[in-house]
Amino acid sequence: MKEEKVIHRWFWVWNFEKEERWLNTMAQSGWALTKVGFCTYHFVPCQPGEYTVRLEMHEPDKDYLQFMQDIGAEYVGRMVQWVYFRRKAELGQFDLFSDLDSKIGHLRKIGRTLAIIGGANLLIGLINSLGAVSIGWLNLLCATLLMYALGRIHGKMESLEKDQLLLEA
Repeated sequence: MKEEKVIHRWFWVWNFEKEERWLNTMAQSGWALTKVGFCTYHFVPCQPGEYTVRLEMHEPDKDYLQFMQDIGAEYVGRMVQWVYFRRKAELGQFDLFSDLDSKIGHLRKIGRTLAIIGGANLLIGLINSLGAVSIGWLNLLCATLLMYALGRIHGKMESLEKDQLLLEA
């Protein structure tokens, strides 16, 4: 029977880089990511540092998955819009976002998703608050959290845009 480690851990959407760092620390410690689920990560033993793990928000796209496979990346899994890949470290540097424009574009994609879901929760919360059964507070709470997340992502995006301006100057 193959040894497996299952860890349950929560990461906020604005901390996706922290999640990625943690997954790479696990790989450096000899645990390869094999499966993802809601706050659930499955690992099997590997050689320490054997893999580099990357994740990004990306819509389902067979051509993109094929491209990733062509560059040696293994599709580990998907959690809603987040896609997880691992690649053998011996193949060299593995970055999904090689420049500031691609990093900013990724943050914009995350921001748009948060704004849509947050706006929908705000609208539903307001409508439910007017009704006889008031569970609208739950949607309003979700909207608040999502807007906070949007603010954090926007802050990261502004920081990268400032860096980009400095490089262009």
